[in-house]
Amino acid sequence: MQSLLTPPGGGVTTAALPQRVVDATREVPPAGEAAFTARTENISREDVASDMGGLATRVRNLMDLQGNRPSCLPLGGNLFDVLITASGAAARAVVGLMDEVQIDGCGPVIEDPVRSWLYWLVPPGSSTRWAPHRYGICLGQPHRIGLPSLGQAEPPGAYWLRPFKSDRLVPPAPLRDLLDSFGPSPVPHEVLLAAELRAS
Repeated sequence: MQSLLTPPGGGVTTAALPQRVVDATREVPPAGEAAFTARTENISREDVASDMGGLATRVRNLMDLQGNRPSCLPLGGNLFDVLITASGAAARAVVGLMDEVQIDGCGPVIEDPVRSWLYWLVPPGSSTRWAPHRYGICLGQPHRIGLPSLGQAEPPGAYWLRPFKSDRLVPPAPLRDLLDSFGPSPVPHEVLLAAELRAS
């Protein structure tokens, strides 16, 4: 067996690697049965981190979402924040341009035809960096959002205008620029958001 080595001065040289000689007639004893020792542990409620209950709730909600059931998830954390804009022709033009901005198309967007709003799922922490904007409101913790099932791709009710994929969210910077250019209206008002999003 040869190995390629690159000496400090450059160039390539070859050198033989050492090999272990194995006796071909060697007998390998059979492995014994695997033995597992059962352990019982009693974990008190006080020993569980205070945020584990919230984690369990998130896991259950994500499982509901994967199982094509509607779900309600807390914003922020490690999941996502939400940017809320009006829907309509101007907003759909923004979605179309975001399809070109992002590889494989625009990140997840929910349309609520009853309220005429779009919900853009943006990276967690976006709400703390989002300066007040005329055409969009960005919310994170401690709010929650109701998500339609992953299979809901058309009305009635809220549906995925652009599908949800766990590895892709909408980048806020180009979205903000496009909202400035197209100005989708009427602008969602924070008082109306209380009907859809509630503090945890």
